[in-house]
Amino acid sequence: MSAGPAESAPRPVVYRDLRDLTPFRTPVIRTPVRGLADGVGGVVGGVLAGRIRGTLPVEGGAPRLGKVGGRPPGKAAKAVHAAIFGSSDPNRLIGLAHSYPGWAGLCYLMAGLLSYTRGGYLRASELLQRGMLIRNDDDANLYASAYLTRVVTRVSVAERVEVPVLFSEEGVFLALSHSLREAGQGEAALAALTGLPPSLPMALARCSMAAALGRHENVVADTDGLLNGDDLSAALLLVRARSLRKLGANTAARTALQEVLRRRGTDFTLRSDALTDRALLLLDNGRKALNRLEWQHRQPAELDTVRAIRKDAEMHELWDREYGRADDD
Repeated sequence: MSAGPAESAPRPVVYRDLRDLTPFRTPVIRTPVRGLADGVGGVVGGVLAGRIRGTLPVEGGAPRLGKVGGRPPGKAAKAVHAAIFGSSDPNRLIGLAHSYPGWAGLCYLMAGLLSYTRGGYLRASELLQRGMLIRNDDDANLYASAYLTRVVTRVSVAERVEVPVLFSEEGVFLALSHSLREAGQGEAALAALTGLPPSLPMALARCSMAAALGRHENVVADTDGLLNGDDLSAALLLVRARSLRKLGANTAARTALQEVLRRRGTDFTLRSDALTDRALLLLDNGRKALNRLEWQHRQPAELDTVRAIRKDAEMHELWDREYGRADDD
């Protein structure tokens, strides 16, 4: 019987994004010092852009409300706009969701993103999921496409790797996935990434979550052929190398780490992690060489050598005992 289409079709490569324009901006590799500097820079940047501290970041600053769909903005649009760009309280948006049911889905989504940026992951996951289940009115959708496309959410896609994402389906689902992961719902976090367009941020989030769940074979399959073209691919190669090490494929893991180190422009933190992981591989190889089980497998041959040496020593002792005295006399 011939293989069906699902069996014969090649496995999709999750890290190749062929789009000219994506919602992703330059990734940030966090370190303790950089995190502190980012915090100070964020306050200064917010002041310079006219942004109220604690509100959602926006590329180019908060937009002024004008016409929505060719018509002057209604009461709902004015209230929601003020809550999104002029308030840092998610409860204000939740209240508007009850006041304007046609805008409820949008209000819950923005309240969820605001909670996410404040580190309230459990609440963010609940609000984001609720917002995606509610259908918006046409006015709410027109408003979102006109005024929310420059809203930025800084999403954590892997350990110490954050990617600024413009308001989009990918931004919402990546934030939801990270929120679920932080809430201890690993399987749901991985499922939230299913169906998103292929991209390096999505691949990094997906493989990091799969590795945390122990699905190292999936990580290796999804990253096969990956090269170090930028910091996101370097971070993904680190995840690949660690999964290969877990599977006992130390040679392939070392190859992946060498690829991380090949590009000189790779972020210093990622290069440092690659050097550390390479040292751990060398330790693994050393432990393997000193493994008692393997030594026991070689023990019979070694005992034969010992026995031969001992027998030779005994023969010398007999010679000395029988003939040495005669020489001394």
